[in-house]
Amino acid sequence: MADQVRIFQLARKLGLRSEALLQVLGDLGVEDVSAASSIDIETARAAAELLAEQAKEARRRADEQAAREAAAAEEAAAEEAAKAAAAAAEAAPAAEAAEPVEAPAEEVTTGDEAATEEVKEAEEEQVERWVPAWAAPESLRSLEEQLAELEFEEEEGEELYLELPEEARRPSGDRPEHAIDVPPVVSVLGHVDHGKTTLLDALRETDVVATEAGGITQHIGASEVQTGGNTIVFVDTPGHAAFTAMRARGGQVADIVVLVVAADDGVMPQTAEAIGHAQAADVPIIVAINKTDMPGADPDRVKQQLLEHELVAEDYGGDTIMVPVSALRKENLDSLLEMILLLAEVRELWADPEADFAGVVVEAARDDSRGPVATVLVRNGEIKVGDMVICGAAYGRVRRLNDWHGKSVKSMGPGHPVEVIGLSEPPQAGEVMTRVKGVKVAREIVGQREEERRAAGLAGSGRASLKDLYRELGELAVKDLNLVVKADVSGSVQVMESQLRALDLQLEEVEIVIVHSGVGDVNESDVLLAYASDAIILGFHVGVTEAAVRTAEAEHVEIRTYDVIYEALADIQNAMVGMLDPIYEERTVGHGRVLQIFRISRIGVIAGTVITDGYAQRGTKMVVMRDGDVAFEGTVDSLKHFNDEARRVDAPNECGISTPDFRGWEEGDEIAFVAEVEVPRTTPFDSAG
Repeated sequence: MADQVRIFQLARKLGLRSEALLQVLGDLGVEDVSAASSIDIETARAAAELLAEQAKEARRRADEQAAREAAAAEEAAAEEAAKAAAAAAEAAPAAEAAEPVEAPAEEVTTGDEAATEEVKEAEEEQVERWVPAWAAPESLRSLEEQLAELEFEEEEGEELYLELPEEARRPSGDRPEHAIDVPPVVSVLGHVDHGKTTLLDALRETDVVATEAGGITQHIGASEVQTGGNTIVFVDTPGHAAFTAMRARGGQVADIVVLVVAADDGVMPQTAEAIGHAQAADVPIIVAINKTDMPGADPDRVKQQLLEHELVAEDYGGDTIMVPVSALRKENLDSLLEMILLLAEVRELWADPEADFAGVVVEAARDDSRGPVATVLVRNGEIKVGDMVICGAAYGRVRRLNDWHGKSVKSMGPGHPVEVIGLSEPPQAGEVMTRVKGVKVAREIVGQREEERRAAGLAGSGRASLKDLYRELGELAVKDLNLVVKADVSGSVQVMESQLRALDLQLEEVEIVIVHSGVGDVNESDVLLAYASDAIILGFHVGVTEAAVRTAEAEHVEIRTYDVIYEALADIQNAMVGMLDPIYEERTVGHGRVLQIFRISRIGVIAGTVITDGYAQRGTKMVVMRDGDVAFEGTVDSLKHFNDEARRVDAPNECGISTPDFRGWEEGDEIAFVAEVEVPRTTPFDSAG
């Protein structure tokens, strides 16, 4: 049994959605984890046991409710039987009134038996309605058995953490004679704004960072750098917190990870997260200590901080290569490249050009003129123009291949990135592309995969989250926030979905429902779907067609487009908070003192009052105090300022107050005005923001 287990693996074993398990872990105090995170076995058992306890509690409540409804049904049946017996007795002749007593008794008995059967059926229906499938007794027994014999062997990952299939991994074992050396694939990871893209710009002499919205890399791309006759393939990954999934994917395809840490900032949350991804993928790490030219730069402090993450610099007696650089001034970059090539030489990276073609999709998008486009890192074999390829649910004949410069090529061998044009749709980033014999075979495989995906979706829809349980128990009024998500590339779609799922876990009262997600501009079909499902359309790095704009205006569908992902997430947070029911509480909003009493025959007694602080308002509650005791509690029925009826009078003005429920006013009475005031709600977003 392993010492650690990934959360999504445990959720799968317990027949739950990952979101449900994350909620339970939060109840146990385990925070800042995702479905890809690992937890120890004791924590896993504690979470599973808590789920079992909650399921048993749900069944107990359901049984109690069913029993109450059964008792009410029996009582109603008995009353009906008694009424039927009385009616039969009145209708019988007086001479036979004493004899046929047993006949109604038999009818009553029959009625009771029927009522009992109805009660049993109602009880069963009630239990089924209140208790989700995973809380049923047989599921509890299954859960207890799993707790007793829980084995956490490593399984193929899913969701945020993508394990590459065997054919897409680096080959190992005996090297064939026709094998060739391949360039190392280097993934650049690190915290936001620590200079990852600037470092790549300096290495390949481009200027990508200037084109990124908000100065933050929001896509994953591949490029090549030539140095001393050697080639290095770089995979750039985003550093913002929203791109956990893309960083995880980058760690999976890489042979070496370059961890960029700013010398003036040190180890930050995404730095630690990147280290975790690299260590989980068993990929060696080279640390580039960047911004050494900045005021306050302290490379030694960075090395000391990295000790906490089991990265020990060579000059500290460890084996982790750490290179101080300045990407902005292009200082010491040769040393960094030299270290990358040295580590690659030690790893002896090779591939088989004669093997079956297999490549990993680094990114995919839909281009207006070229159609679906996928950036693929060739792992084994060779891809050629005219090949029939398949990748997830996408397939097609390769019409065009472009190298990373955008130059058209006829083929591409292992170890290099290539842009593939000709697929039926943009594939999911992280999927494996392979070659098949023909279009018929491709369609059969795609059909089979889609069938398996539908079956998995139906199975997953039957699993319950704690939010589902609360909804079924009637303890929580859950509001749905329906969304249609469109982005320019599949990686961004995945990131948006994962971040929206994370937001969904933050508020129990609001549930985010992703009605549809896809790649490409927002079109009329998206708008019609949003209209039918009462959804908001979120577009990330995409345009909106003219037909979509017209339809959205006609159907009053809201379309929001963004260039920076955290702005989209902030708006969704605000929308979720706006959907929460307001909370009101009674608060004292003002005080007054009675100066003079006026008695008017047609109106009654009026208390001439000065508002000493706050305000008095018609319709609010007032508490009249006299000598420290409460003389009256009631409502301000009439409020006059001079001779005019007023809705509100603020301090330090004078006013007349009257109510038909109280006439015993005295000079010197103190009045406290109490109103229901909406209280700002606190949410998990407050601490996060």
